[in-house]
Amino acid sequence: MTTFAHLGIQKEYVKALKELNIIAPTAIQAQTIPILLNNQTDFIGLAQTGTGKTAAYGLPLLHIISPLNLEVQALILAPTRELVQQIKKQLFKFTKYCNDSVYCEGVYGGEKIDRQIKALKRPSHIVVATPGRLLDLIERDAVNIKQIQTLILDEADEMLSMGFKNDLNKILKYATTHCNTWLFSATMPPEIQSIVKTYMSPKTIKIAVNKQEVVNTNISHQFVRTALKRKETVLISLLDQFDKQRGIVFCNTKASTQNVYNILKNEGFLVGALEGDMPQKERDKVMRAFKNERIQILISTDVSARGIDVSNLAFVIHHQLPEQAAYYTHRSGRTARAGKKGRSIALILDDEQKNIQELEKKLGIQFTEFHR
Repeated sequence: MTTFAHLGIQKEYVKALKELNIIAPTAIQAQTIPILLNNQTDFIGLAQTGTGKTAAYGLPLLHIISPLNLEVQALILAPTRELVQQIKKQLFKFTKYCNDSVYCEGVYGGEKIDRQIKALKRPSHIVVATPGRLLDLIERDAVNIKQIQTLILDEADEMLSMGFKNDLNKILKYATTHCNTWLFSATMPPEIQSIVKTYMSPKTIKIAVNKQEVVNTNISHQFVRTALKRKETVLISLLDQFDKQRGIVFCNTKASTQNVYNILKNEGFLVGALEGDMPQKERDKVMRAFKNERIQILISTDVSARGIDVSNLAFVIHHQLPEQAAYYTHRSGRTARAGKKGRSIALILDDEQKNIQELEKKLGIQFTEFHR
């Protein structure tokens, strides 16, 4: 069995990983770590959500940080506040047994900028940020990223689908002159290919885990035929079958999210809703309750679910099919994380059978009909 020590990870990090019960490297970790440890290179890592990308880039990054140099040496960009917090926390846990401290600061929207400006005055080796807030801080001269050696784009496709294209271009112009860029993504849409072409070296090393399977193989894909009038009744009967298991119901609009939330709440389900206009405080409250298992089912739009990483979700239900195949990948990738099995179930109307066939073709997956 390959271990992290075999990959070249130092013993103090291996000790911290063992404590976190991270013993055997995942496919993306096993293929990425040796490359990033032994080469100064631009890098692309393609792997579905929930496969351990943070450790795949985070461990090599920690090996190349110089603790005695108190300048910002690395920048990690992520699509959401939740993901920024999660990355920061994970890097901190990895360094538990290191002799020298590595300081990591997280910056994101939804929190007072003055507080973050003050925090950035302390030594920070690594800054983890959402693109919008980082640009704001750069323009206020609160952070200098011109000297960074490593720029990491985590969940790059999600950042683009959330509308960060212009922000990313501005940041990449600031930062990529003297640094290595590591890009991680579940899918490779044209906008990402354009970033690669413009800002990354022609000699960029690329690793794709399960090239043919952008969607996790531990997920079973199913559909349930229903009529528009019966959709909510079918959803309730499905959730009854899942009993106390936890999952996410995806809707395409804010109005639909609220409607499904109200119906399920009245039926006595432990539900929470996430949608675009929610204040950050409210969103954090819902996410805390979901992570602490006080909420069993989360109802969410695509954009609101960005960066959610909650383990042990048994299912994802598509109240409506998403408008793009990439969204289906992201939605279904919320279940079956860390090697567990999960189910992705779409409620479809008769004329949507063709959409199922399209997804099968584009994503190389197989749907089965779910009979209740």
